[in-house]
Amino acid sequence: MTPQTPLITGTDFITVATRDFEAAREFYEGVLGLQLSKRWGDRPAGEFETGNLTIAVMQSDAFGMEFQANNHPIELRVADFDAARSALEERGVAFRGETLDSGVCNQAFFQDPDGNMLAIHHRYAPPAPSATASEPA
Repeated sequence: MTPQTPLITGTDFITVATRDFEAAREFYEGVLGLQLSKRWGDRPAGEFETGNLTIAVMQSDAFGMEFQANNHPIELRVADFDAARSALEERGVAFRGETLDSGVCNQAFFQDPDGNMLAIHHRYAPPAPSATASEPA
């Protein structure tokens, strides 16, 4: 490997911790409607597809790890923000606060059954142009 060869070439998946895989599976598959694409053999873990990123949910204690909830959200893209928020509320999701409107997108924050922070996100305007790394700010 030369110094010009990138060491990291992509992201395969992100991992979310759970205390109870079956409860998490019910939430990610049943409430959020994500497809469970792969179980990790007979271990309490599996992979859920979002369209552009795989979320692996794994029961921490089964892998010798201490459970710790993620307190910063994984932003889940939705095409129709209001419809998605309403549908999730009907499925029992309790959002934390009102919709956040950043000026280019809407976000609404909630937690999975283990307290991992998630959000629905919809960009309704292009981001403002910004300086690239090679240009002075």
